[in-house]
Amino acid sequence: AIALAEAGANVIILSRTEKDLLIVQSKIKKLKKKCSYYVCDVTNLKEIKKIFSEINKLDILVNNAGTSSAHPIMNITDEIMNEDLGTKLFGAIYMIQAVVPSMKKNRKGSIVNITTPGGKASGANTVPTSVSRAAGISLTKAISKELCEFNIRVNTVCVGLFKSGQHRKRYEARLKDEPSLTIEEFYTQLGESVPLGKRVGEAEEAAALITFLSSDVSSYTTGTAINVDGGMLQWKANNER
Repeated sequence: AIALAEAGANVIILSRTEKDLLIVQSKIKKLKKKCSYYVCDVTNLKEIKKIFSEINKLDILVNNAGTSSAHPIMNITDEIMNEDLGTKLFGAIYMIQAVVPSMKKNRKGSIVNITTPGGKASGANTVPTSVSRAAGISLTKAISKELCEFNIRVNTVCVGLFKSGQHRKRYEARLKDEPSLTIEEFYTQLGESVPLGKRVGEAEEAAALITFLSSDVSSYTTGTAINVDGGMLQWKANNER
C-alpha cells in the first residue's frame, strides 16, 4: 500500500482489523499521499458489495488476504479447507467481481493476486495452503485471457520468505522456549534456506514488483506468475532431483 501510494496511487485499504488499517493510513498520510480504508472481511460477499457500491473508479486491485495453513493430509477437516479457500480463493474472486465493472467501463485495469511458489511446486504437509495458492495461480491465468479484450491485465506475484506479521507471531511463540532469541537471529535462521543472500526478504522487495505490475510500465504483461523468493523454489527443485 505504501509503495503504491509513493508511486502516485490514491490508496484504499481493506482489512478485518481497524488498528492495522489506521497504522498504514497514518504512514501514508505522513508521505502527503491519499489513503482511505474500510473494515472488511473478504470472505463476506455482502460486505464487499456494500463497500464497492461507494467506490466510483478503480484502476488497480491487489488481492493480498491470506494466512499460512499447512497440515498433513490426514489432519485436514472441512473447517480447515473452507477457511483457507474462503479467504484466499473465494475472497479473491469476490474482490475481482467487485472491481471488474469499473475497470471494464474505463477500458483499463490491473489486478495483482498474491500467491506463493508453493502453488507451483507443493511440498509435503502443505495442504490446504498449497492447494489454494495453486488455485489462485490458475484463476489468474484464466481470467487474464477473459479480460484481455477490456485491456484489464491480471498477474500473480508468488512470494517466498518475507519479514511479516505471520513470522513475527512464530518468533513470539519460540520465545517461550528460547527467551534470549532475538528477532534478528530468528530471521537469520529462517533465511539459511534461501539461495540469494541467505536472507529473508524485505516487504519492500515484493512491493516493488507488485507496483511494477500495477503500473503502465508493465502494459504488455498479463497472465504471468512471477516468483519473488530469492531463488528458493528453483533451488528446492534442483535439490530434489
